[in-house]
Amino acid sequence: MILLTGFEPFAGASLNPSGEIAKRLGGHVLPVEYAAATARLLELIDENQPSAVVCLGQAEGRTTLSLEQVAINLDDTAIADNSGEIRINQPIDDSAATAYFTTLPIRELVDSLKQAGIPASVSLSAGAFVCNHIFFKLQRALAGKGIPSGFIHVPLIDEQSADFPGKPTLSLETQVRAIQLVLSELQ
Repeated sequence: MILLTGFEPFAGASLNPSGEIAKRLGGHVLPVEYAAATARLLELIDENQPSAVVCLGQAEGRTTLSLEQVAINLDDTAIADNSGEIRINQPIDDSAATAYFTTLPIRELVDSLKQAGIPASVSLSAGAFVCNHIFFKLQRALAGKGIPSGFIHVPLIDEQSADFPGKPTLSLETQVRAIQLVLSELQ
């Protein structure tokens, strides 16, 4: 069983494509809160004992599905999570490594997505908000356990055009198809 997660809307938005994709594919929607998202993700891993874990998050401004290469040990953004917490220049875990790499075969997945006509790329920055936070906690929790895991940022969907004028979008149907392809390649 592959564990798939996305996020609820945040920062006043009405939708979050990552959560919509997760719901359509039988995944789980995490809160956009540092502590609560981490606790829920680790609980889901413990309950489900997955063979792989794929976490999704929204990245406004991106034009491709961005398969993240590295999670950094840093929370650093002026955006408040949904509990109102703001973290500036704060290490995620003082006792952990500076960074953890994905264990998903991201270059092969990007190639497969492109061959299917879906815009995809490898990304070297998952940011420093809740997406990177859970990516870091995920990679630390599964380090050395042989369970492929990682994070994919998805573009905005067409329905978000009013909330994000001028930002690129990619249809929800295309994104769902993309994540279905990713999951099928991980089985």
